[in-house]
Amino acid sequence: MSNVDRQTKIKGITRREFLKNTGIIAGGAVIGSIIFVNPFIGSGCSDGRVTLRVGLSIPYTGAAAEKGRPMGDGKLDAIKYINEELDGVLGIPIEPVWRDTHYDSARSANFVNEYIDRGCLLFTTCSSKEMAASMEIANRNSFPGFTVFSSPILIHPPRHIYAQMPDYGDSWASFSKYFMENIWKENRPPKMALHLLNNPTGSGARDAARALAGNLGIDIVAVKEHPADTISEISSLTSIRANSPDVIFISSTPQPTSIILKNLRELGMTPDITVGCGHAGFTQALIDMSGAAAENIYGVFPSVQWGDDVPGMEKMAEYCLKYHPESYGNMDYITCWAEALIIGEILRLAVEHVGVDNVDQLTPQLVEEFGFKRLDNFDPGGLHGPVSYSPGDNRLAKAVRVFKIQNSEMVAVSNWVDAPAIMYEEYDWFGS
Repeated sequence: MSNVDRQTKIKGITRREFLKNTGIIAGGAVIGSIIFVNPFIGSGCSDGRVTLRVGLSIPYTGAAAEKGRPMGDGKLDAIKYINEELDGVLGIPIEPVWRDTHYDSARSANFVNEYIDRGCLLFTTCSSKEMAASMEIANRNSFPGFTVFSSPILIHPPRHIYAQMPDYGDSWASFSKYFMENIWKENRPPKMALHLLNNPTGSGARDAARALAGNLGIDIVAVKEHPADTISEISSLTSIRANSPDVIFISSTPQPTSIILKNLRELGMTPDITVGCGHAGFTQALIDMSGAAAENIYGVFPSVQWGDDVPGMEKMAEYCLKYHPESYGNMDYITCWAEALIIGEILRLAVEHVGVDNVDQLTPQLVEEFGFKRLDNFDPGGLHGPVSYSPGDNRLAKAVRVFKIQNSEMVAVSNWVDAPAIMYEEYDWFGS
């Protein structure tokens, strides 16, 4: 389906209405421009204005580029919008210091050191793999950051790393609960196999299954891992088939997930076996790469769809179609447009605490204490669930929906559901 075909008539909304619904108007006053620059190392704009500097780790190239490109485009486009149309955070622009990680752990860790050295106030990553490589340095330096796609190991126990949206364990739990309540009809525990990316994207789902499968009445009969650059999973799926699973859950990125779906079809395992996907791999890119093999699979995703009637849709669609039309229809772009709005809200709260005339006093620690930890029901334009900080739970948004691919389109089959917190720290095996 073309980008033009995917467009729908989006309800018009005024600039002020958009600001109000995204939290950029508070108490009736417009909050100024957001720009990522370091306020205490001098001005970051050619006109001499102080800026608010933020580090952004993006896998524009490498094994996860099919996700990284639209994600990077979404957040940088949103920062452009905030800076150019909204005049920044309380009149202060955002300066993004972004780096291409190549989806590589060593590069990701090195960039955190650079962000700290350059005086960034916070940082973000796109993936759990990038944050897993970054978190030790960040936590040791009390340097706050959040990742768009998260795994339980990143935020348990809670320290200085946050999850923008529900994590991969939440994806497994939400899909499995939906499966038991709406799909499974037999009077016996269903047999489930897990096919997991060999990094935190996969281990997050594994940990949730280990914690909750028994309570949900699910029998985990096989757990297999695959690398991000896999070209065939025929062997692992043949092994899984020997266990006669009723359902397979895949927690991976789009490219390897597409390989698994095609191999399932080649082996004749689908459509008899139900397939569910975690939200890291459940995107438009998956449909484009999988073709007919993606039909009728289920997946969990924590954002709205393109064309949904929410306040933030019109402006986001305008920028996407103008600057990156190839990303229109890809929900990864939506998640990172929302990411930039959340960054702006965190900075707004922190700047308000010290005062616009005292931004040179801002530190990463103040941004965490008076930005991150003051988030309270912030609405990122309706693009995903409300964003709040809850002590002991470093997930910022908690709502997900279940979708099904029908006629090459993602169709929502459930309402928004808040994924409950799983207290992984209570399990002796967690983190081992």
